[in-house]
Amino acid sequence: MRPIIGITTYVEPASWGVWHDLETTLIPHAYTEAVTLAGGRAVLLPPDDLDTDVLSVLDGLVLAGGADLDPALYGAEPEPLTVTRPDRDTAEIRLTRAALAADLPILGVCRGMQMLAVAAGGSLHQHLPEVLGHEHHRPAPGVYGNLRARFEPGSRIAGLMGDEVGVHCYHHQGVADAGPLRITGRAEDGLAEAVEDPGRRFVLGVQWHPEVTRDKRLFGALVNAAAT
Repeated sequence: MRPIIGITTYVEPASWGVWHDLETTLIPHAYTEAVTLAGGRAVLLPPDDLDTDVLSVLDGLVLAGGADLDPALYGAEPEPLTVTRPDRDTAEIRLTRAALAADLPILGVCRGMQMLAVAAGGSLHQHLPEVLGHEHHRPAPGVYGNLRARFEPGSRIAGLMGDEVGVHCYHHQGVADAGPLRITGRAEDGLAEAVEDPGRRFVLGVQWHPEVTRDKRLFGALVNAAAT
């Protein structure tokens, strides 16, 4: 049986056929296809803050991208350009902390990396152009930034990706403090691009979007960890 990989989902207005702007639980197909191509069985997880019991039937977890995290999760006030989804925040912070406690293999993508950092006790920059002085991480609406990331020698991410690699990113927030997680990748401007926890089976967060390229190195590593 293929490892069962849960993927957290968006709740957004969506339209198809004769239906318009319905509140919909969804995820870009790139995530599910990336898991499938890596040998896993994708299961979508709508926001649910009642309990975290679903973790008992999962072999691994993908924390997907999406809207900004509520700054209250790391003790800050929201800034003008911060746009949150409270239902996702409430459900996913519980799910992430429970998954970390259970040592479930986790891959965090973009917002998912930020969720890992915040769940572990870290904090975020709420608007990177004000911190970095440029918009290279999100050049324009719907346009991915193309950056080069460098990885710490001997880290899990370096073993998967090599020492330096081009990445596709789309975000205006970033990790300021990773808490007890280890920052193992940075962009040329110094922003954290990868975090991991060497003390657990597989906990890896990346600030870019490997699902866009169906990157079997990262999703394959998650599926392999989930299979053991």
